[in-house]
Amino acid sequence: MESFLPLIELILPEFIIENYLLTHVEKSAERYHVYLEEKNYSEDDPRKADLLSKGYFPTITLQDFPIRGYKVFLHIKRRRWLNRAANRTKTGKIEYRDWNEVAEGTRMTSEFSAFLKAIGGYEG
Repeated sequence: MESFLPLIELILPEFIIENYLLTHVEKSAERYHVYLEEKNYSEDDPRKADLLSKGYFPTITLQDFPIRGYKVFLHIKRRRWLNRAANRTKTGKIEYRDWNEVAEGTRMTSEFSAFLKAIGGYEG
């Protein structure tokens, strides 16, 4: 997949490229299904010391910009961690990265939603 990174960077939103691994792509007669898995914090990230990986949330599916007449669906697995810090920040609660790429009230990426609003002449 590394050799396709420049092409993938043109297709997927920047936030996705930075925080997710492309695991595989499926093509059907009318659609591309792109499967992504959230990256763990790097070993040198200070937040990782306090967080214990607790798997993933259920996969969500978002619609993104079409590619060459094919609908594109992103199937995204988000990570979750248990905060187990030994200091006062210990919460014992599940934590996850702030993720605002889903347009409110939709199942589309924010960029795609804004694009559709612009071509449709919608305000907001």
